[in-house]
Amino acid sequence: MLFYIIDDDDGVRAMLYKIIESAELGTVIGESDNGEIPNNQYSILKKVDILLIDLLMPVKDGITTVQEITPFFQGEIIMISQIESKEMISQAYSQGVTYFITKPINKIEILSIIKNVTEKLDLEKSMRNIHQLIEDKVPNNINYSIIESDHIYWSQFLLSEIGIVGETGYQDLLNILDFLFSSKEDSFKNGLLSIKDVFLKVTKEQTEKGYTKDELNKEIKASKQRVRRVIYYALTHLSSLGLNDYMNPIFENYAPKLFDFEVIQKRMYELKNNKSNSSHIRINTKKFILVLYFEVQRKISEY
Repeated sequence: MLFYIIDDDDGVRAMLYKIIESAELGTVIGESDNGEIPNNQYSILKKVDILLIDLLMPVKDGITTVQEITPFFQGEIIMISQIESKEMISQAYSQGVTYFITKPINKIEILSIIKNVTEKLDLEKSMRNIHQLIEDKVPNNINYSIIESDHIYWSQFLLSEIGIVGETGYQDLLNILDFLFSSKEDSFKNGLLSIKDVFLKVTKEQTEKGYTKDELNKEIKASKQRVRRVIYYALTHLSSLGLNDYMNPIFENYAPKLFDFEVIQKRMYELKNNKSNSSHIRINTKKFILVLYFEVQRKISEY
């Protein structure tokens, strides 16, 4: 990944540079100490994958800079600032900012957010390549909106949005969503199958033939545990976003749909007070999977 940093604080730029390079997240190919970007840097910006930019700077503020580069900048934008004004944060998001981080910056938070953004970019790049291969090989009269792999693409995209790509249980969720879309009529004939039946059918599809009943039950139990673990990870990720910025669009869009309000409140309280993970938070696995399914379906219909 290629990064560009714009911040009037030399210390912040140096810290961001060190975090990115030491964690081998990519390469910082340019820096600027204010929003007035030199003309010779615009060609460099066009190649950048992730731009980290301060909100308040001398000469030109971050939002104005983002507005000016929008016509040619194709990467993701992470904005950083000490200001916590809801109006300014909302304006930043409306201009295409992906994440908003408040100062003083935290290494763990920076790493987590950049990781999510890079995973999202990698996924989008992979899917563009897949669709290009399809276009090269499939006749032009095919309706690409109904190609079977669409639900897989949007499932991956959605799981990337909520920050769980690559986590333990991620593949289990993908398998479940694939099963629900592939056997839609059977799964929803009389309402959604019981969650027990969903795990049973998906596990049977994914395991080798010849499994004994005990082996199958053991794998079903392991899959349930992995899924609960990854759902809890999604809860923690979304709660962290909301704790840092209640107006974060990903938090606003997904948290209230995937989790009950009380659950989000509890997890945000734990994170705020540095409490360890608690077992008293109840995870509604069926609701989470059902919401994911309909969100993927909505994405497919929109595109």
